[in-house]
Amino acid sequence: MIIRRAEPKDIDGLDRLLYQVAGVHQKGRPDLFKTEAKKYTDEELLAILDDDMRPVFVGVDENDYVMGYAFCLLVDHTKDHAMTDILSLYIDDLCVDETLRGQHIGRQIYEYVLGFAREKGCYNVTLNVWECNPSARAFYDACGMKPFRTGMETVLS
Repeated sequence: MIIRRAEPKDIDGLDRLLYQVAGVHQKGRPDLFKTEAKKYTDEELLAILDDDMRPVFVGVDENDYVMGYAFCLLVDHTKDHAMTDILSLYIDDLCVDETLRGQHIGRQIYEYVLGFAREKGCYNVTLNVWECNPSARAFYDACGMKPFRTGMETVLS
């Protein structure tokens, strides 16, 4: 597997995986997530791929088939009034094709992201994981991630 920055030619593969992620979220929280929807339009994806503050990495095979991805966001806290002057890398989304899971593709992409964050001088790598996705939580636990913030809700209807 080769891990590299995503390019416009990868949009079909990104779309395929974005729909897989959306399906997991919709199944777990149908009150929040629409059926047959994905997080980004193709136009939004093109803008993201062109934004160095929002790097997207893909793991591809020898035929350039997108096996997995990591959507990231560099977060600069140097002008924040309350936080110390750090740069963080936020993993907005990490997905491996559901037909390829269990082959350590996600771990390799995650490790690549950590290396990228180190090269950029990031203090930490953060992400959010939905409680309705226990396999994702187990994956991040196995990668050595630790909780640092908890999101909570009260549903009013």
